[in-house]
Amino acid sequence: MKIIITGSLGNVAKPLAQQLIAEGHDITVISSNESKKNDIETLGAKAAIGSITDLDFLMKTFDGADAAFLMTPPNMGFENVVENTINAGKNYAEAIKQTGVKKVVMLSSIGVESPIENGPIKGLHFIEKFYNELENTSVTFLRAGYFYINFFNDIPLIKNAGIMGGNYPETVQIPLVHPKDIAKAAAEELVKNSEGKNVRYIVSDVRRVSDLAKFFGSAIGKPELPWIEFKDEDSLNGMLQAGLPQEIAELYTEMGLGLRKGVVQKDFTEHGSVVDGEVKLEEFANEFAEKFNA
Repeated sequence: MKIIITGSLGNVAKPLAQQLIAEGHDITVISSNESKKNDIETLGAKAAIGSITDLDFLMKTFDGADAAFLMTPPNMGFENVVENTINAGKNYAEAIKQTGVKKVVMLSSIGVESPIENGPIKGLHFIEKFYNELENTSVTFLRAGYFYINFFNDIPLIKNAGIMGGNYPETVQIPLVHPKDIAKAAAEELVKNSEGKNVRYIVSDVRRVSDLAKFFGSAIGKPELPWIEFKDEDSLNGMLQAGLPQEIAELYTEMGLGLRKGVVQKDFTEHGSVVDGEVKLEEFANEFAEKFNA
C-alpha cells in the first residue's frame, strides 16, 4: 500500500513509519523541517517537505495514496492554538476529499466528544466532525489516552521542589498511553479492511495519579515523592513562570480541570474502558527515570 504519514519523525510517526516499512509498504512522511529529509529517507521512506497549512502541498502529496495517517501538531503556534489546529484538520479533510484517498486513520484523543473543559483536545472535537463528513473514505478515529511522556514536563518541578503536581487530585484515574502503542494500533488500522466511520480507543494503562508519583518516585530514588494538587490559578501561574505562553498555559489548566471533573475520561469510560496497549506504568517508570537522570 502507498501510505502517507504526517507528524514528521515524532514520537508516534517514526515507529509507525518503521513498522509499515518493515511490512513492505510504500511510505511517504510529511515534515515541515527540511533537515529531517535525510533521516526520513534513511528509514526507507520518501520525504515530503512542506507545511500542512498549504492545501496545494497536501493535495500533491496525497495524490495516488491508498491511506493516510493524519495528526495535528500538539501546539499549532503560540496563539489561536485551537483555531489553528481546527484549520489544519480542515485542510487535511479537503485534501482527502479532493484526492480521493480511501482510508484515513486520525490520531484523536480521549475527551474528544466534549467541546468544552478539555483544553487543547477541543480542536480535535471539530476535526472529527470534518472527517465524519467525508464521503467514500473509511475513517478510523484513534482516540489515544493521555501520553505518558507528557509527565516529562514534571521533571523540573521534581528536581527543584521535590514534588509532582497538577490542578487535579491524586485520586483521579487517568487513561494513559505510550506512543509505541499508538503506532502499533495505527499500523493495524491503516492496513485493515474497514468501511464507514469507526472509533478505536488506544490506552496502555488506567491508573490513579497517586500511582504516578509512587512509581516515578521509586524509579528515580525518591520513594516518598508526593503528588500535590494545585488550585487552577496556581497551576496556571506555575506554567507561566516555567515559560509557557499564556494561551497554552490556559489550555493545559483547562485540561487539568477536565481531568478533575471527569470530562476528559467520560467518553472512554462510556465506550467500555478498553485497555489494549502493552506498555504499563511500571515499565514506563524506567523510561521516566532514564529521562530524569539524563
